[in-house]
Formats: sequence, C-alpha cells, structure tokens
Amino acid sequence: MSKYAVSIDLGTTNTVMAYAEAGSAQIRLFEIDQLTAPGEIGAAALLPSLRYHPAPGELADGDLQLPWRQRDIAGLPQVVVGRLARTLGAQVPGRLVASAKSWLSHPQVDRTAPILPWGAEAEVAKVSPVAASASYLAHLRHAWNTRFPLHPLETQYIVLTIPASFDEGARALTLEAARMAGLPDLRLLEEPQAAFYDWLFRQRASLAEELAQTRLVLVCDVGGGTTDFSLMQVSAADDAGGQPAISRIGVGNHLILGGDNMDLALAHVVEARMAAAASSPSAAPQAKLSASRLSQLAERCRAAKELLLAADAPERTTVTLLGSGSKLIGSSRSAELTRDEVAALVVDGFFPLNEAREAARRGRGAIVEFGLPYASDAAITRHLADFLRQHAAAARAALGLPAGSTEVPVPDTLLLNGGVFRADALARRLEATLAGWRQQPLRVLHNDNPDVAVARGGVAYALGQSGQAPVIGGGSARSYFLLLDAGGHPDQPRRAVCLLPRGSAENRELLLTDRSFALRLGRPVRFHLASSTADAAQAGDVVQLQPGEYEALPPIATVLRDSSAADARREIPVQLATSLSEVGTLEVHCVARDDQQRWLLEFQLRGEPAAQTGDEDEAPLPAGLAAATEKIERIFGNRAQQVDVKEVKQLRGQLEHLLGSRESWPTPVLRRLFDALMERAKGRRRSSEHERAWLNLSGYCLRPGFGHALDEWRIEQLWALFDTGIQHHKDSQVCAEWWTMWRRVSGGLSVDAQLRVLDDFAFNVQADAAERGRRPVTLVNGSEEDMLRLGASLERIPGNYKAEIGAWMLDQLQQSTRSATKAAANKTRSGAADLARAEAAQGRFLWGLSRVGARQPFHGSAHDVVDTAIVEQWLQVVLSLDWKKVEPAGFAASHLARMTGDRSRDIGDSVRVEVLRRLKAVGAPASWSTMVSEVVQLDQADEKRMLGDALPPGLKLIA
Repeated sequence: MSKYAVSIDLGTTNTVMAYAEAGSAQIRLFEIDQLTAPGEIGAAALLPSLRYHPAPGELADGDLQLPWRQRDIAGLPQVVVGRLARTLGAQVPGRLVASAKSWLSHPQVDRTAPILPWGAEAEVAKVSPVAASASYLAHLRHAWNTRFPLHPLETQYIVLTIPASFDEGARALTLEAARMAGLPDLRLLEEPQAAFYDWLFRQRASLAEELAQTRLVLVCDVGGGTTDFSLMQVSAADDAGGQPAISRIGVGNHLILGGDNMDLALAHVVEARMAAAASSPSAAPQAKLSASRLSQLAERCRAAKELLLAADAPERTTVTLLGSGSKLIGSSRSAELTRDEVAALVVDGFFPLNEAREAARRGRGAIVEFGLPYASDAAITRHLADFLRQHAAAARAALGLPAGSTEVPVPDTLLLNGGVFRADALARRLEATLAGWRQQPLRVLHNDNPDVAVARGGVAYALGQSGQAPVIGGGSARSYFLLLDAGGHPDQPRRAVCLLPRGSAENRELLLTDRSFALRLGRPVRFHLASSTADAAQAGDVVQLQPGEYEALPPIATVLRDSSAADARREIPVQLATSLSEVGTLEVHCVARDDQQRWLLEFQLRGEPAAQTGDEDEAPLPAGLAAATEKIERIFGNRAQQVDVKEVKQLRGQLEHLLGSRESWPTPVLRRLFDALMERAKGRRRSSEHERAWLNLSGYCLRPGFGHALDEWRIEQLWALFDTGIQHHKDSQVCAEWWTMWRRVSGGLSVDAQLRVLDDFAFNVQADAAERGRRPVTLVNGSEEDMLRLGASLERIPGNYKAEIGAWMLDQLQQSTRSATKAAANKTRSGAADLARAEAAQGRFLWGLSRVGARQPFHGSAHDVVDTAIVEQWLQVVLSLDWKKVEPAGFAASHLARMTGDRSRDIGDSVRVEVLRRLKAVGAPASWSTMVSEVVQLDQADEKRMLGDALPPGLKLIA
C-alpha cells in the first residue's frame, strides 16, 4: 500500500508537486530543493520547467551540487534545472531549454531527437523534448526520495496532470518521459479537471450550498503554452442532505496558445523599438535578433507583462536586453513598455470582447517562432466561442434549455486557472466577455492560487477515488459498441456487441467473458465502433442498433503482431477487455484465451463522428476495382497463365480503362491496388517488362508513403525488398523505375531507411570506375537524374548530409551554367542542342537544390533543415543567374527563401529583399513572392512541382 498520494503538474512554465498522507485529508505542497545561485540551494513549491546547458568551464561542478547524486537523463555532463536555470538563461542566450511541454505536442518534429534549445548554435549541447520533460520529473523524484527515503516516490500513488487537449501521441510521450525518470506507474488526469477537483475539495464541507445555483461550469485553463476549455455539468442532489452530481461533458481541441505567445508578441514590439532607437536615419536597418536572443528578450517581457497587468500596476517599466560576452553591459539595449500598450496588445489582442461571438480565424496570421506551430488565431475568446458552439447541445441539456434552440448557451459559472490569470486584467476581461454573451453576470469561482491548483487537484482526485473527497464523474455518458457488420445501408439496423454500458466507471476494466472473437494476426484488421446515449444492456450483450440512435466513431485500422509465433499470420481466439480512461480514450484489449497475451487498441472518443469526418475506406469502391485486381493477378499471379510482353506493357492502360485516368484514382483505390501488387511481388521478376510495370505501379499507388491507414505497415512490407535489389539490373529502365519508386514513397521511410538509401545514392554519385567494377549486384545503378530526384526527397536525413547533397547539386548547376554560356556563343545547330541540354540540366539541379534546401519540409522534421547560412550561400549562386533566361531560378529562390516565421530557419532580411526584388523584376507568379514574404501554404501547382508528383486525391500535405 502507498503511504502517500502524490500529484505532479508538469507545466510549460513551472512544475509543481503536491501530496497527502494515506488516511489524511490534508493536501500539502512539496517544497522542491533546487539551485537558486551557484552553490546555493533553496526550496520552493515551484520548479521552473527550464534547463540551462552551461558552456565548458562556465560553472564548476561544486557550483551545481545538490543533495543527491546527479546524472542527467540526456547524458550531459553539466545541467542546471529550475530557478538558477532561469537566471542564467536570462543572461546568456541560446543555452536555455524552455517550453518542452509544448514541443511534446508538436507533430512536425521528432520529439525524441535532441533539438532543444531550438535554434541554438552547433556547439550548444541539445536535448529532446521527451528527455527535457523527463529531467524535471527525475529532479522531483530525487528531491522526494531525499526527503522521504523510506517511501520512494516511484512506490507511491502518483497522478500526473496533462492538458485536456493532448492527443494520444503527446500523452504517450509524457508517459515515456515519466518512465525515463523512473516513474513507470502513474495515472494521467486532465488539468482543467484537476483545477476543478481542487476547488471542489476546498469547498467540500458546503458543496451543495456553494453549487445550489450552478448548472454548468466552464473551466478555462490558460497556461504558459496551452489553452484548455472544459465543461462540467452540475446536477442537484437527489435528497436534502446529498451532494450534487458533477460530470465532465465537454473538452476543447488542442491549442498551443498561452502566456508564451503573449510574451513573444511583446518581444516583437520591444525588438522593433530597440532597433529603431539604435539606428540613425542614414544607417542600414538593424538586423533581427537571433532566435536565442529573441528567447532571452521574451523572458524579460514576461516579467514586464506580469508587472504591468497586475491590479496595482505601475504606469510603465523598462525592458533591458543585455549584450553578450565581454560587452555584457556596454552593449545592452532598453525600451519602455507602458501599462496601456500592454493592455491593448495582450488584453485586447488575446482576449477581445468578441460581442458577435466570431469564430477563430483559420489563416496563418499568428506569431510563429522557435519552430512551434502556435494557434493561427491568437484571440482566446474566439476559440472559446467555437468551443461553446461545438458543445451547444450538451450545454443546453445541462442548463435545462429547449433542445431546438439555435442560441449558443453560455455557462452560468466560471473557474479560471493557469498562470496567465495571475494578471487581474485578463481575468476581469474574460469574465466580462462571458457576461456580455450571457447578457447577465455569471458566478466566478475563487481560485486562490492558479500556480498550484492543478497539483493540489490531482491529490484531491486521488482522495476522491478512495471516498475521501468529492468526485467528478457519474461514469461514461454514452454506451460504446463494436459493430459486427461494417457494411450495410445507414437506414438499416446494425448488429453490435456492447463494449461499455452507459454509466460505467472510469479506470475500471470490464472483461467480456461470455464472448469470444477470432483475431487475425499479421494482417490488416479494422475495428468499427459506435456510441449511443440510449440505455444499454450489460457488457457483452449483442444488440440491434436502430438508425438514428447511434453515432459511428472513426474506425481503427491496424496490424496486430505476435512476435513469439513462428507463423506471424494466424487467427487466434480472444476475449475483449474494455475500460474508459480519465483522458478521453476507450481502451480495448484483445486478450488471447490460451496465453493471456494482450493487444491494446485506443479509440479517441472526442472530435467529430465518423459520419462527419468521413472515412474514405467506407465509401463505395468503383465497380472496376475487382476487374483491375484480376488484371494484376493475371500479370503477376499464377505462373501458369500465358501473358505476352505486349499485355504487360498495356497493364497501366487497362487499369485506366477500368478505373478512369490514374490521376483521378482516389487514395483508397490506390492502396487497394498496392496491396494487390504487394501480394504478388514475386511475379515482378518474370521479365524486365514485368519488373518495370510492377515498380512503376507500386510506387505510384503508395505515394507519398504516408497519410492513409496502414501505410506504415505497407512501407514495412515494401522496405523488405530493398536489400534484394532488382532482378534485371542491366536494364536501365528497370533501374530508373526502382529509384522512382523509392523517391515516390520516401515520405514513409524512417530515418534509418533513408540513411540506408543515402548509402546507395552516395555510391552512384561518388564512386570511381574501379569502385563501380566492384559494385554488389544488389546495388542498383542510378543515373544522374535518378539520383538528383532521389537525393532531394530524403527529408529525414540530418541537415549536414543534405548540405553535402546540395553541394553536389550546386557544383552540377554551376557546370551546366558554364555549359549553357559556352553553347549560347555557338550559333550552330549543335550549339543550340547543347544549349537546350544545358538549360534542362540547370532546371533539374535548381529544382533539386530548392527541395533539399527547403525551409519547410514536406514530411521531414523541421530540425533537419540545412543550416541557414549555407542556404544563403546557395541563394547567392541562384541570384547570379539571369532569371529571364533561366525561369526555374525564380522558383528555386522562392523555396529557398520561403518564410516559415521561425527565425532559426528563415534567411536574413537583406537576402529576402533581394529575392523579392528579382521576382518582381521578372514578373514571377504572385504566389512565389507571397511565400517569400508571408507564412503561407503552397498552392496545388507549386506543391506538385516541388514533389515531382501530384498527391493522390484525398491527401493533403500541411507544409
């Protein structure tokens, strides 16, 4: 039995830990030992979620001594965590790791790769977002275990709070961080729910009286990195002495929007003011601050914001940015911020009154810095209007309003949480906004300390599980069913087995002992779920769901494997075990009847129903698909069939006759065709014509290698063929189709796979005649053009390798430019032919250079882009060309100079201005100039030109 219930709030800005002894209803904050100055230790309830990576020799080991033995999870020899990290980071730019929690939910980078501090110099040691988060948790574990050596933290009942809007990926990474920190066994709880648990616990003695007039509570949690909304329904007690029933009925979408955005907005204002003050009218404009210096300035602006938005705020304050190195003081710069302008920028900008309840704007107008994809609309009250509209039906029911009303209901009670609301002006503004929407005042529940409420609430939740405190729940608001017949007309009843009846308690597993299922291992399987508010029978009962009484959930398509079995493809009998988690997932385990082996399926219960979001694989497939599969079987299937070469060559035309032009084949059809080809992969070796056709169609049908259910599994199957190479290795067209296939699907290849492809690329580009004579038969020959397109597509390899590929392309570009100049001087027919070839080569290498040096990858991680200084050198070569004669130069320059909003990736302003001037001079398409001057998405034509292929219908890259 655990002696303590412990709660950890792993915050973007601060990490807090609270606890209560078993049997006690007293919740305490844990005072965390941490460095406050070199060689000085202090204890505080807040541990700033910051790491500082000192330069060699900057600090002595004795300066960093804590009461426990230190070993950094990321393996760095010296690391500072907490208050001293904040102090040092404010003085020395580029060495402070901040906002690791926001990075955990950033899908466009590898969150397990060492990428923080973002934009830091190469000599600065880096850490992954997961490892950074783990280091804060490890600090807490060591501090606790030093204080309570007989009751280690890892043996206690631990609750770890997370944003309500974290998706399954961010939750899994949070759990991985906890495991790395030595805390493998814990429970996750959503932060808004924890904040409400804290209030409930503090009012537990008079809860019925406190909530007598409340029916719907909005919990608005705005922290340093995220904004979360949750709705809590309050139902009156059944009897005079009873407690009200409380249940969560709505959770908002993920928003990377919070105090960090406000600090950045102020930092941009101060940066411009400092630059203006430092420049004379005749001098050149001051260069923008580096990413690390901007981070330093944002930290200074945070302190100014909190000062000027406080209830007793002064009229103005000065923000000072120190210099660096020996000029620490002498080159410092300062600018003033006034109370009124901070109120205008932060209060009006982030919390506009929004009387019309406008929806959040979907453009890319937000501040984009440090590589984080901040919400496109900074107005929190517009996101709140969207949230209330999304949950209007449930809110009406909670408030007792007519179901058919079109008016968006507004909660009658508000609970504010998060460090942002320490600013009195922001709390008052949000209250005024909701009161204006409601057209009458609403009640605001008192949160005595937003910094620690979530940590305390996690303990209150734990106490509630043991009957010592009020609970939020009432069980599942819906019943969940596994559909047994996936097809059928929507107006027909559906057979289904009940997985979880309405009212089932959270975190309680139900085993469907009376039902057995046959589970197919090693092959794709699809699970279809539905939910209903109707009363259900017991778990395991088979029912008929009538049309209109259920909603389909997005299905899960997956491949479940048995690694211990010799034959991975088999069917086994299983039972289903289900449970509803605190963080909005229905967990279904398939449990093998013979050996109790388990396979976990997680269904997201939030978001839009499948009927609204659409499931492409459920759409009717074209009538010609079966015949198309038969054609593939005829060409690549049973060897006994007599197929002549002409028929093989005509396969593509025959498929188009059955299915229409291949550019129109929808993604589900493409993947079905790939599956048919993959099942018959051995048949590709029969002739060179067979191999050409198979490679061409397979790559086309699986492009871009990701974006559809089971693509990861398909890539695994295809990748198994790589080391065997091709059968007809002397056929140049087969070789070309081999590399075209891998280029097309490269987006689905892992880092290791792309590095393996890079080995063959390097051989084909660099090997001399002697080395080529020793070429392994499985290493496929690649022409210069094949390698150009392949090398440009390897987006997941490290940036320094991309720089080497780019250097090769740049050399080839310069050679073709010299050839073009020489050919232009030759006025003969042969000279014209040479000029055409040289110009074509210029176009190819300009395209390759623009792709390999792109500021915004299509499928790769943003931290793997080529260094900005190198790209600026490439741009100088491109700028030296005559863009009127070499049209691809403008296209290449626009992509190399593309604006991302992340100044660690963006080129300098002077180069950007020159690129824009040249684009205007040659009359380039307006979209090219726009992507250089603004943060925008590519249009379809530019996207196709960059990728070299149009994306399949139904897929859209967000780049």
